[in-house]
Amino acid sequence: MLKCIGISGSLHVDSEGLNGSNEYSYSNKDYVDAVCKLDLMPFILPISTDEKIIKEQVKKMDAIILQGGHDVNPLLFNEEPKKNLGKTLRDRDFYDLKLIEYAIEEKKPILGICRGLQILNVYFGGSLHQDINENTDFDIKHLQEQPAYEPTHNVFCENGSYMQKKLGDKFLVNSFHHMAIKDIAKNFNIAATSKDGIVEAVEDKENKILAVQWHPEMLIKNSSKMKVLFEHLNDNYFN
Repeated sequence: MLKCIGISGSLHVDSEGLNGSNEYSYSNKDYVDAVCKLDLMPFILPISTDEKIIKEQVKKMDAIILQGGHDVNPLLFNEEPKKNLGKTLRDRDFYDLKLIEYAIEEKKPILGICRGLQILNVYFGGSLHQDINENTDFDIKHLQEQPAYEPTHNVFCENGSYMQKKLGDKFLVNSFHHMAIKDIAKNFNIAATSKDGIVEAVEDKENKILAVQWHPEMLIKNSSKMKVLFEHLNDNYFN
């Protein structure tokens, strides 16, 4: 029987719909395709604010992917919003935080991608740079203009990390973000960084968490290396 992989949903508002303003629950197709590539069964989980529903969603899944998208509300890590903060979505923040809580309770593996890494760090008490462009130390282009399937900068794995064991000392990734980890949550081990010091990946074996700042679901079409990250959904990344 195929394992069921829950992909955290996002919300799109179409103000030009036939019936006026319509809201759509969705996931980027790249996440669905990546899960299917590993012979796993994807399920897009629509945002809910009903905790009973969220808990049941998690129980029915074998693992959870927290996908990219909206900025994380800085009020969640005790900061006021700065002028370069992008669009946030309160219900999505609530939903993702509850997904994390219940996945940990149920001991289900979590793969965080881009925003997924960021919201995981906030859940465990860390903080975020609201806009890395405000810090001149971060001089690598982290919001690329090349196609999404094209890697544009290196990440360097930490000695002794599972990521180094699986993927080697360095490799190329794509990059589409302006938020990033600032203060890292205490339970996370840094697995990879960019040359300018951005935390690009974290690991937490105890809570079955792997999270990356790049978008492996877009690279997996042309990079067999990225399959290793999705194998975490089979609970074997830390073996």
